[in-house]
Order: sequence, then C-alpha cells, then structure tokens
Amino acid sequence: MLSIDQQLKEDALLIEERLDALTRDFDRDYPELFESIRYSLLAGGKRIRPFLALQFCRLFGGNEEIALDLGCALEMIHTYSLIHDDLPCMDDDDLRRGKPTNHIVYGEATAVLAGDALLTEAFNVASSPAIPAEIIPGAVRVLAGASGCFGMIGGQMLDMKGEEERLDFEALLEMHAKKTGALIRAACLLGCLSAGITDSNDVRYQAAVTYAENIGLAFQVIDDRLDAVGTEEDLGKPIGSDEESGKTTFLTFMSVEQALDYATDLTEQAKNALSLFPARDVLCDLADYLLNRTH
Repeated sequence: MLSIDQQLKEDALLIEERLDALTRDFDRDYPELFESIRYSLLAGGKRIRPFLALQFCRLFGGNEEIALDLGCALEMIHTYSLIHDDLPCMDDDDLRRGKPTNHIVYGEATAVLAGDALLTEAFNVASSPAIPAEIIPGAVRVLAGASGCFGMIGGQMLDMKGEEERLDFEALLEMHAKKTGALIRAACLLGCLSAGITDSNDVRYQAAVTYAENIGLAFQVIDDRLDAVGTEEDLGKPIGSDEESGKTTFLTFMSVEQALDYATDLTEQAKNALSLFPARDVLCDLADYLLNRTH
C-alpha cells in the first residue's frame, strides 16, 4: 500500500495531466488570458479536492474517469477563487505557493477574467459528453451550491465582514463551513456521484458529508494556526497576515495549542464517520496528513 504522500503525488500527477489536457486546446485568440488561466491552474499543489473526489469514488466502487473530470471541474472553481482572493480588493496577496500571484504577473483585469473563465469552464467540464447524462444535473447542483452565495461566495462575504467587526464563534463556524468546507464537501459528494450515490439518506452519502464537514473545519483551524506559527518558506506566502488585517480567526477564541486540540478532535470525528467501510485507510490517512501539515 502506498503512503499518503505517495498516493497524493500519484493522484496529483493524474489530476495535473487531466487539467492540462482540458485546457491545452483553448482558443488562442487571447493568448495572455489563456496563459493567465494555465499559470494558476497548473501551478501545482496537493490537489486535495479532486483527490477527495477520486478517493470517495474508489471507496464506493465508482467510475474513476468520471470522478477525475468532476474533480478537475471543482479544481477550476477552487483556482478561480484563489485568483480572486489574491486581488487587491480582497486579500491583496503578492505570493501564492511561492510564486507571484496572478494579478501581479498579468494585471488585475486579466486576473479577474481568468477567474471568471475558470468558473464558467468548470460547468462546461461537468456537463460534457464525458459525463453520463444521469449524473450531470446532480454534479451541476453540487458545484453551483458549493461555489455560490450559499457556499463559498457567502463565506467570503462573511470573511470580509470579519475584517470590519469581530464575528462570534458561531458566525466563524458558518463562514468556514461555506468558504472552505463547501468545496471540500462538494469534492466528497462528487466522488459519491461517480459511484451512483445520489440519495442523501444513503449511509455512504451521510458518511461522506460527516467526513467532509469535519476535515473541512479542521483544515481551516490548522490554516489559522499556521498563519501564526508557520514560516513563509513553508507556506509560500507571508505569515501573520490574518492578524495584520484584523480578521476573526480561530485564534481569536483559542490559543495555538487549543486550536491543535480542536483540530485533532475534528479529525477523529471525520475518521470515525468512515468506520463502516473497510477500504477507508487512504481517507483516514489523509485526515491525519491534513492535521499534521506544515503548509
């Protein structure tokens, strides 16, 4: 059995190759736009969201090619959100994964258009002839719900509000359930869809949701913790930006040690949600990997 590091690298290569193939033949009438799109989309990373789609597909015996394309569609949405988050009107970041952010390289207008194009293309991929017709409506609903005003966009609005005023703990949980957790939940559900699981009462569906909600929240707790104790070299971006911008984070309510304890408890709940499924090892290893990461 591969280690979680090896499995992540193996699947990241598969995902990277598919993302490259999906964008290689874009119309070249606007070369700077498509260069900007691919600059961010193919910038590497762990590809956690499409990885989750693939792993839940494998756990429940689905079609990996379907899960791969749906996962890549979700990665396009995630990448668009990063491009827009880095803009001066949002987080105003100059570095992403150790490289200049999209707007620094291509300008703000092109960065906005690149993000818009990726969001649109995601739905094109999710509704392409490669996806069985019976799966498309559910996939589109999952992607739209996760990325829209009741998902990631709503979470971003709450995040901006948290820069102007202190959020209470319940509002902070709601913000992260939407801003970060919604796409992680979508990834797991897209994996379920690829295995033909559409009934929200199905024990497999419910397990995927519980796992996703807990690792999504743990992921953000660790993110907040790393912003305080990580290094710029590990994170590929400046540290301490949350405190400087006055954001409400988990460290507003707890110490870095308490944050780690909280994330550890969430991780155990995520792993316990999969206890009925013998082939859960990779997903449990991933939960531990995300808990113990340094970037």
